[in-house]
Amino acid sequence: MSSVQVIAGYLFVDLADCPVLRNRLQQRAACKGLKGTVLIASEGINLSLAGAPAAVDTWLAAFRSDPRFTMLAVHRHSAAALPFKRLRVRLKAEIIRMDQPGIRPNDRRAPAVGPSTLQRWLDRGHCDAGRQVLPLDTRNAFEVDAGAFSGAVDWRLQRFGDFPAALESHRDSLQGKTHARLRHAPSAGGDSAGAAEPAGTEAAARHWQGRCSVFDERITVT
Repeated sequence: MSSVQVIAGYLFVDLADCPVLRNRLQQRAACKGLKGTVLIASEGINLSLAGAPAAVDTWLAAFRSDPRFTMLAVHRHSAAALPFKRLRVRLKAEIIRMDQPGIRPNDRRAPAVGPSTLQRWLDRGHCDAGRQVLPLDTRNAFEVDAGAFSGAVDWRLQRFGDFPAALESHRDSLQGKTHARLRHAPSAGGDSAGAAEPAGTEAAARHWQGRCSVFDERITVT
């Protein structure tokens, strides 16, 4: 029976007290015996933590008691042993590195596409407006190799910071299709119906092939 709870999630939210927040989260996680990584930037927070289920739940409840983090959604996995060797709480320029710190994701978020809508679009091959749906995989190449949505476009990115340049070089192929775009990058062009949030199991079960890459010692999970 699995004895370790693993949580992962991120949230774009304006943070003006990053050093103070770092110290508080570090102390709380250490007291609960949690391992993993928490990245904090002025644009938000990104975390992957693991520990005893009760300890994880207690830490997460305290974390969400801060009104800024109430809406943080986490993905949960179980593991037989701790997948992380140490606890690291770090200050960063960006929580998801694109090498464009001037972009403020929390200022203008694209509308999310829910799992049931995503499944319907993938089943039909087009969105509700009739435009072709183009699954665009923005993960690193090794993550795509572990598993991906069927038919997804793969630009063989070596790191997520390569994405803006890749988007610019492929923008003509995205014209007239429903996809996600960078609202702060006018050169991206194209019609956008919003960026899809991580898909739910009902969409993944039918259209996902392979496993899911994770950034810990497990490497991949089902």
